[in-house]
Amino acid sequence: MPLYERSLAINEKAFGAWHDRTATSLNNIAELHRLMGNYERALPLFLRALAVRERALGPDHPRTGSSLNNLAQLYRSTGAYNRAMPLYERSLAIDEKASGAEHPDTAKSLNNLALLYEAMGAYDRALPLYERSLAINEKALGAGHDRTATALNNIAEFYRAMGDHARALPLYERSLAIRESALGADHPRTSTSLNNLGELYRTMRAYDKALPLLQRALAIDERTLGACATCRSRRWSMKATGT
Repeated sequence: MPLYERSLAINEKAFGAWHDRTATSLNNIAELHRLMGNYERALPLFLRALAVRERALGPDHPRTGSSLNNLAQLYRSTGAYNRAMPLYERSLAIDEKASGAEHPDTAKSLNNLALLYEAMGAYDRALPLYERSLAINEKALGAGHDRTATALNNIAEFYRAMGDHARALPLYERSLAIRESALGADHPRTSTSLNNLGELYRTMRAYDKALPLLQRALAIDERTLGACATCRSRRWSMKATGT
């Protein structure tokens, strides 16, 4: 936190309060507060970062879209779905206009909107967005890319939440295979796929299949995350900070 705050102070002094670099610093401090669960501190910083980017870059700039997305993510985290919805929709529209309907950035925005719809229980709206996100990633990045694995994981998570284990299983298996190939057997996101497939098997009471997957996931986490071995995020739902 002190380093982020120092960065903000430098940018404000060197570039002014209404420069995009200042917005980036504001966004990064806000995101750290969000990850720490300090939502009340994060909110005014995200709002200020958005206001700076709208003024400095314009309402339709991709980095303005990133700020819209990040503010929406905060609202989704706090259950303020009605506030999150128009922000996600606007962010998606910006990505489609700036990058095109078949760009990975558009796929991210589709995924995030799908996450919101799922959280709201609007499952019939969520699934087509997840599927479109997957199709874009497969076409733009390839069937063996980690973002494709993430999209597969999210659809699998959706089906698991619906109790449709038969549809979830091959998607989890494919996601794991991609990550083992693309990232390696001991990568934290490989651990995530191992964990999620293991949890599905546990839910299915296939304990003999679940145990080695969960044990392997734990071993990876202990090596890579240390004491925070359970601090795993199963879904990508954020655009990269610092944009």
